[in-house]
Amino acid sequence: MSTLILFLPPARPGPATEYSYTLTADGHTAIRHASAPAALLPEPTRPGGDVVAVVPARALSWQKVQLPPGLPLGAGQQTPRLRSVLEGLLEDRVLDDASQLHFAIQPAAHPGEPVWVAVCDRAWLRENLQALEAAGRRVARVVPEFAPGPTASGRPELCVLGTPEDACVVLTGQGADHGVAVLPLSNMAMALARAGMPAQTASGEDGDAPVVRAEPAVAALAERTLGQRAALHTASQRALEAARGDWDLAQFDLASTGRTRALRKAGSVASALLYAPQWRAARWGAGLLAAAHLVGLNAWAWQERQALAAKQAAVRATLTQTFPKVQVVVDAPVQMERELAQLRQAAGSVSARDLEPLLAAAGTALPSGRQPTGIEYTPGELRLRGVALAPDEEPALSARLEAAGYRVRLEDGSLLMSAAEGGPRPHAQGTP
Repeated sequence: MSTLILFLPPARPGPATEYSYTLTADGHTAIRHASAPAALLPEPTRPGGDVVAVVPARALSWQKVQLPPGLPLGAGQQTPRLRSVLEGLLEDRVLDDASQLHFAIQPAAHPGEPVWVAVCDRAWLRENLQALEAAGRRVARVVPEFAPGPTASGRPELCVLGTPEDACVVLTGQGADHGVAVLPLSNMAMALARAGMPAQTASGEDGDAPVVRAEPAVAALAERTLGQRAALHTASQRALEAARGDWDLAQFDLASTGRTRALRKAGSVASALLYAPQWRAARWGAGLLAAAHLVGLNAWAWQERQALAAKQAAVRATLTQTFPKVQVVVDAPVQMERELAQLRQAAGSVSARDLEPLLAAAGTALPSGRQPTGIEYTPGELRLRGVALAPDEEPALSARLEAAGYRVRLEDGSLLMSAAEGGPRPHAQGTP
């Protein structure tokens, strides 16, 4: 999906505060990485794109707590009661006043089980989010730079950040709880990493040492201090990895409404389906299926056109063969009906559209003693005025006339009859 990922600065925002950002079109590859004030930050490249804020590792504290059983959790159940419980559990573990801190519970937490809680300064986080929103960059998710849980390698990992003058190392996947710790860059970090590993692995017997990564500015320093080769790992890569995580630190008073969350999730899902690499095969399949349907519909339409053209040619051939004097075919059914009418007129015969057959059929179908007060005839249609029928007589009359090949309807106290085959009806009228 199209995402603008930005790191929140360690200090409270001001007019000159710059945000380090990464712009990605698919969530896996960065297309731009730079720093800019909030007002000059780029927008996501596609509709439905998100803005994701990353909280630096140094700004977060991780605590594991045991919540009371029966306490409701979840995005829509972060009540003041839950916050009060967290304040009581963490009051003795944090240095600052618990009421001034922001708490976020790990995704898919269950009551009665140990859960991770992220802790940071509430005012700092709120002011940064408000500054971004004022600049037109409303944050959809707030994610941690590093989060507890098993690492991709399955071993403890160390990531060295900062500058040579102010370097630190972030230890992830440590111990049975797979915790996160931020330490000064020293041999102690490597010792802690090895302490959380099995004895055989920590001794290096199977060559499975902790993974060490470092930013380019401190890569050489990390290798000298830790005594192990460090793989380069940029801030842009960390931003992409953080954005793909399940965490969202915007909870309690910073949480969005349920409708907003649903809309953002729907937009993110739609954007992922359209642009994410893991859905590329599905998109190709859908495209090929649509193309196959389009080709099939065109082939079917071509066959239908050919069949229709063949039927029209047959009708024209029948007309010209039956009536050789017709040289130009414009509307075969109309021309054929006209020729038949001329033949009947020449032979002195009548058709079902003429007055006599219409009157005969009406006289046979009308109930005994019912006489019209007026008769109007136009070629193909007979109107009998003043025919009053009882409600139970109308269906019987219609059935008798339809059986004889005529259509009938009642209109403004008149009975209208016409031949079932229809045809053009000139507007000339005659009244006896």
